[in-house]
Amino acid sequence: MTAVVADAVRRALSRGHRIDITTTGRRTGRPRRIELVFHNIDGRIFISGRPGWPRDWIANLHRDPRMTFHLKGPVAQADLPARGRVILDREERERVLAPIAAGWGYDVGLMVASAPLIEVTFE
Repeated sequence: MTAVVADAVRRALSRGHRIDITTTGRRTGRPRRIELVFHNIDGRIFISGRPGWPRDWIANLHRDPRMTFHLKGPVAQADLPARGRVILDREERERVLAPIAAGWGYDVGLMVASAPLIEVTFE
């Protein structure tokens, strides 16, 4: 990755926006791509969604945490190898989901109870 591209990727990751992720289907073994929104909270990257279980992409990451994080848009475009850690611990979910719920206008209790949540780490 060139310095210019790396700089653009760092800028794009500094604030949340729409991205795609590709996971491996837990039953089919085939690539599954979906559009989601990521959030940068204190320098850590999280992906969440509207409240309501279950989600195939979460189940896929439970089985195989490897994924591709696809940056898209005018700031940077890149396919980044990553891992998704599904967050189930209630205390951690409350801490991470509070600012997301506030930004989206959702009840934090509802988000904690049923919104998907992963932390992304890049390889």
